[in-house]
Amino acid sequence: VEARAAVSRIVGRDTAQLDRHQIARAAIESLAENASDGVVAPLFWLVLFGLPGIALYKAINTADSMVGHRNDRYRDFGWASARLDDLVNWVPARLCAVLFAFAALLGGTARESWQAARRDAPSHVSPNAGWPEAALAGALGFSLGGPRAYQGAMLNLALMGRGRRDLEISDIRRALVLFSRMTGLALILVLVLLVLFGEAPARHGVWLWPGVA
Repeated sequence: VEARAAVSRIVGRDTAQLDRHQIARAAIESLAENASDGVVAPLFWLVLFGLPGIALYKAINTADSMVGHRNDRYRDFGWASARLDDLVNWVPARLCAVLFAFAALLGGTARESWQAARRDAPSHVSPNAGWPEAALAGALGFSLGGPRAYQGAMLNLALMGRGRRDLEISDIRRALVLFSRMTGLALILVLVLLVLFGEAPARHGVWLWPGVA
């Protein structure tokens, strides 16, 4: 019961009837998608445009989270934020899949991670969410996606990854370890870029705000 309540705070699907395997899957799917939206994408736009870039990205991403839904209440005006969010996450989502694959070199299956991303991500209903989900699933040897309910309506989403088994609490821990490694690689990449190219942007104030070095 407590796990259902906890996972309901981070996913949009109906959680009242989820068993422990479905709770684990929901938590891991949220972790994978937010690895891109919450870590890689903000860093990507920070590197390109400094603080204005990350602020604008988060504004777009938050607007999509609040009103970018395909239902009667939001459909007429939420589509704009949803399409804009798809656009600004296009590169970061694929970069996140690459980083998951590299992180899998330290404990996972890097080749299967990238193969799963390329094979399965295009089948996802989202143009971006499937990339980190499939890469994480492939790296750890299980599958994400499949059936779930939203406001009482059942959806059967495409599977990401080839493993066909029920997920357990241990899989959440494994996913968190891979996520931590991926995040570390992303931060190292940012630091390398700063060392290689940071002098000129810093001199012109790009990293902070135009005119502020």
